[in-house]
Amino acid sequence: MTVQIRHTPLQYRAVGEIAAAMPGAVDVFRKYNVNFCCRGHLALDEAARQRGIETAELAAALDALEEMETVTGSPANWSSDALIDHIQTRFHETHRRELVELIELSRKVEAVHAEHPRVPRGLARLLRQLQGEIEVHMKKEELILFPAMRRRAGGGLDEPISRMRHEHGDHGDFLDQLATMTESFTTPDGACRSWQALYAGLAKFTGDMMDHVHLENFVLFPRYEEPATS
Repeated sequence: MTVQIRHTPLQYRAVGEIAAAMPGAVDVFRKYNVNFCCRGHLALDEAARQRGIETAELAAALDALEEMETVTGSPANWSSDALIDHIQTRFHETHRRELVELIELSRKVEAVHAEHPRVPRGLARLLRQLQGEIEVHMKKEELILFPAMRRRAGGGLDEPISRMRHEHGDHGDFLDQLATMTESFTTPDGACRSWQALYAGLAKFTGDMMDHVHLENFVLFPRYEEPATS
């Protein structure tokens, strides 16, 4: 399967679609802090407006990339079984392992630096809540949705996929809270190694979550949804 690049003007294309189809677009969106996963349905001009960026500047950065008519060797060309296996091993297992470590680190930082004006108070509680919601979400995929996908050639799973997409939006809200609480993962001057490790880990976790959600929303899920009728 290949992904055909659509010729809709760039500013009107969804950022998630652009990220899936245009090599290098993910790096551009990360540079400009554009959410291409949980907010991937937004058109480029709307996403730019929400970030306070000129659409022309963002479009120019994307235009500078070498856009191809087809994307080969990308996850968009993998079989659905291979995609599902990758999602479970690369993301589900990693999230489970790293969240345990991040919760422990956040508890330590909050306790040791309780009097520091920039300590991320409530971070451990937020991460525990996120951990619980993500675990339930991943179990739904592993026990219900993914097995159903493996049994089907495509189509007919719109309702469960819609629920997963909605929960992805909730996950995006959590990521926004993490960024706000940690000042975009910026440690204060003189921060201890634990604090630095915590924010570095949170930044990685956030990036992984964005890649994970984007892969499902814009590569895997569309294979099992009925085409929209005009």
